[in-house]
Amino acid sequence: MHRIILLVAILFSVGQVAGQSGSARMVNWTFASKKIADDTYEVRFLADINGKFHMYAQDVGVEGPVATTFTFHRNPLLDFNGKVKEVGKVVRKYEDVWGGDVNYFENKVEFVQLIKLKKKIKTTVGGTVEFMVCDDKECLPPAEVPFKISVGG
Repeated sequence: MHRIILLVAILFSVGQVAGQSGSARMVNWTFASKKIADDTYEVRFLADINGKFHMYAQDVGVEGPVATTFTFHRNPLLDFNGKVKEVGKVVRKYEDVWGGDVNYFENKVEFVQLIKLKKKIKTTVGGTVEFMVCDDKECLPPAEVPFKISVGG
């Protein structure tokens, strides 16, 4: 009986590790907020990309690769000012597999979203970021990473 329980536990552990998308393993995300005015914050998303991979920009340039996309949960205490901005060196390169010029980032990129609090209160900005990475030999399945960032207070 103990062997069966041990076997089930091992299989569950292996399934958990194997279940993590390849793209998620190749990018380390750091989330933070920075107050820039009395009621205005920059929400920052820093992507540290594994050296041999690149991550596609929000505007990939062609159909095929999955663009980096931010989805925010509704929060009635927040207003979003503009779109998420990319801060980093974008590479534009022709890739045969996609049949055109693609836009991507290597090593690191930071994304910044301006938000404004409607009230002086502590709250969170939550959601997910979806992205895909490739190297010169393969593309890994897209990944979605959740985030929850404190603002205000």
